[in-house]
Formats: sequence, C-alpha cells, structure tokens
Amino acid sequence: MRTWMAIIGLACAFGVQAAPKVAVTDLAYQERVEQYIHMVSAQNSSQAGMYHASSSSSYNEFESSQSYIEQTELRKFSGDIKGEILKSGMFQLVQGTPYTAAAGEDVYDVIKRIKNGAFKGADFVLFGTLSDIDFQRDITSIDNTNSYSAILGLTLVADFSLINTRTYEITSAFTAMGEGQDTKLVSSQDVRVSLNRPKVVREVSKELGLDVAKQLGEQLVGVMPPEQRPIPRNNLPPDEPARILR
Repeated sequence: MRTWMAIIGLACAFGVQAAPKVAVTDLAYQERVEQYIHMVSAQNSSQAGMYHASSSSSYNEFESSQSYIEQTELRKFSGDIKGEILKSGMFQLVQGTPYTAAAGEDVYDVIKRIKNGAFKGADFVLFGTLSDIDFQRDITSIDNTNSYSAILGLTLVADFSLINTRTYEITSAFTAMGEGQDTKLVSSQDVRVSLNRPKVVREVSKELGLDVAKQLGEQLVGVMPPEQRPIPRNNLPPDEPARILR
C-alpha cells in the first residue's frame, strides 16, 4: 500500500506544470550629461631690428558646450526583487544578458532586446525603469534639547512591466517604491557625522523587492493556474469554527 502511495505521489509531482520562467532586468534609466569647454591659447611672435628687438603676444579663446543622453542600467536594486519573487513561488528565474552601451541598443526598447535574444529561455521579462531617485541629507534641532538629528534618507520609485516574450503582451504593470533612512544624534550642528549609506541602500532594496513581489501577487494570482499560484508565507493554522466554552 505504501509503495502505491509513493508511486501516486511521484506521478502527481511530475504531472504538475512547472512555474513559468522570468528574467528580471536591472533598472533602466537615462540622464543628460552636460559638458563645457573653455580653452585659451597664447601665441608669441618676435621681431629683430637694428637697434632693438620687440615681441608681441596674441590670445585665442575657444568655448564649447554640449549635452547628450546617456543610457544604462542601475544594477544595485534587482537582487532583492529576484529573492522575493523566488520566495513567492510564482516563477522560476533565468539570467538575462545585462545591457551594455557597446550593444548600440536603446535600453528602453525591451521588445528589440527580447528579439535579439537577451533573455533566452524566459517566458516573461520583468522590465523595470527608474522613475525617481532622491537622496536627502539634513540636520535638524530636537525641541527642548541641545542635540541635533542627522538624517540620511533615500527614496526610489520604479515602473515595472511583466512582458510575455512570445506575444509581447503586458501581463502586469505597476509602480513600486523603496525607502530607507539612517539617523544619528549629534551634539552640534557643525559636527561631522558619518551616516551609513550602505545601510540605507540595503533598506531601499529590501522594501522595493517586497513591494514588487506583493504587487505581482495581487495582479497575477487571479489569472494564474492553481498549481502556479504563490505559496502562502505564513505558518498560521487554518481558522476553526467558533466554539462555546462551558
């Protein structure tokens, strides 16, 4: 009997459809780069006469300014996104090809990148773009004390789209945010204080990953097959009907 039960269990395990594979991109962003050049060149000339020699100088100035758009990917915040997706059980993860400027592609043209084979083996691509990133550093006085509060904060907002690599259909789309902060008390407003920037970045990354997994779950649980739905993360026992204690 136990042997038959084991065989049935294995058959059921192999019969369950595998979770779809997803590639998670790093956050795409672009920035405008400004360049200003000011050059001064001097030229000396001399003339020799019978009784004296004379020299003269002339200066040439050159000014130029130019601006261009630089595209790249922010590679600091995708690790926790991948980790939370794995915990949810909704997808298997595959590694895509990171974007490089040498490829000569538009970092935002994810369809072209899919067609060019940047995400081989993936059923979906979770494509993220950076909307806003803001570092804040401030020192404020604490009421009724001689102390000050030194604060370093970071807020990051990104837009995400889950794209089917075969049909290019957007299956899910949302905006996620991560926030982090480090605070230290100081005795003077002018004192130099070292705030923990890596700690702030880690908090932002963790919050962003949680928000992405939460919103993916909310949007996809209703449309995914039962065998691909995320496994609940809590270990609470099921609810029991109310009982009257005597």
